[in-house]
Amino acid sequence: MEYTRKELMVVAAAREIREGEKVFVGMRLPLLGFAVAKELHAPNAVGIFENGVIRDWPALQSIFTISDPPNLARALYCGGIVDVMNLLQAGRVDLGFIGGAEVDRYGNLNTHWVVENGHRVRLPGSGGAADIATLAGRCIIIMNHERRRFLPRVHFITSPGYGEGAEWRTENGLPGGGPSRVITSLGIFSFDAQSREVVLASHHPGVTVEEIRRETGWPLRISPGLNETAPPSREELAVVRKYDPKRVWTS
Repeated sequence: MEYTRKELMVVAAAREIREGEKVFVGMRLPLLGFAVAKELHAPNAVGIFENGVIRDWPALQSIFTISDPPNLARALYCGGIVDVMNLLQAGRVDLGFIGGAEVDRYGNLNTHWVVENGHRVRLPGSGGAADIATLAGRCIIIMNHERRRFLPRVHFITSPGYGEGAEWRTENGLPGGGPSRVITSLGIFSFDAQSREVVLASHHPGVTVEEIRRETGWPLRISPGLNETAPPSREELAVVRKYDPKRVWTS
């Protein structure tokens, strides 16, 4: 059964969503992951979008932005950004998906600026990502895996992970749980319970540990229980392709 790496990332994201959770969904791959989870194992999960939309089911047609009409139609609630950020502040969001241009060994994300060809390039900034990273019960980071993006330390911390490691979040008064997984195009990573450093938990089929090491900008820690990421089931792939029939996000 053939599938793309992005389809595997979608399925990996879906598997992180638990039944009944309130999920800050976001766009692209996490949006599809929410759809898979809703249809297969988390029918009572609720999706929250940064523009103020709250849904108990994915949009019935493909969307390209969170404000496209199909995402508004039959929504549970259509409010504003302040409404959904209040849910975060009140501790009522269980899980949030975020990504960035850079991530470091403690799960800090940069979406502010990077250096290309010796010049600083401005990026879009935080949006709601810093709020999600700070306040959600836990976060899932999802992004392509390239050495230039996986740095020992990001150029700028837009969305905090575990800062400098260990008890940094507690010492700085961040109430959310922080990142629990990093899902990439090469593997899935967890975080050490004491140091809070990224640890490789599984490599995707066809990907070697050495390949992942080469694309990571620090000496990567490997879990003693390292395994291969379980490939998508037929049911999981069917749902992914149902909600992305033209393979816009997963080709």
